[in-house]
Amino acid sequence: MRVDILTLFPEMFESPLGHSILKRGQDKGLVDIVLTNIRNFAADSYNKVDDKPYGGGPGMVMMPGPVFECFEHVQKLSPDKGRPILLTPQGQKFDHAKALELSAEKRLILIAGRYEGIDERIRIGLGAEQISIGDYVLSGGELAAMVIIDAVVRLLAGALGDEDSSKDDSFSQGLLEYPQYTRPEVFRDMKVPDILLSGDHAKIAEWRRQQTIERTKKWRPDLMNDNNNKNEKSES
Repeated sequence: MRVDILTLFPEMFESPLGHSILKRGQDKGLVDIVLTNIRNFAADSYNKVDDKPYGGGPGMVMMPGPVFECFEHVQKLSPDKGRPILLTPQGQKFDHAKALELSAEKRLILIAGRYEGIDERIRIGLGAEQISIGDYVLSGGELAAMVIIDAVVRLLAGALGDEDSSKDDSFSQGLLEYPQYTRPEVFRDMKVPDILLSGDHAKIAEWRRQQTIERTKKWRPDLMNDNNNKNEKSES
């Protein structure tokens, strides 16, 4: 997979991309992550990429010219045109299902917005899909891009040390993950549940399934409703 990131602040990605699973994925050749600075495609000597919004209002808006020039340059760097994605609070909310969907792509082109917003013609002209990582506003799309890259890359075959690691993750089955324990057996008077020490794998699996359901009902009942709706649709 190739992931291109169009951003005004490529230096923000240096540390996240240089550690843990993202670094391993790149070292193994599973993913090629390429950063391109939108500011390099500004039309004037001041590298201007934003301007005041028509109609008035606070803040500045990203101009279409530099973004279009940057995108068209980047798209030519690979034979795969790629799937353009605009990171914006107005987009579809990102979830595990979307991460799985994106992990099957050969190439993603992520566009990180900034300032008060982007010129609407960027979305229209590039035909970019809009994605949001939550119902809140960030200073820019860079952090959202990092979240999406991390969620997608860890789903690529070979990215994790144990290929079964992602199968029981929260949201992988539409529910929250069961509680996990490790040594010591007793820590500050808190003991590991006896079932996990029993060696009975069938009973452990059943306990974990029950814990998954109980904690999802308690902490994220909306997920239970979503799963019930999906089951009803599949049976109809």
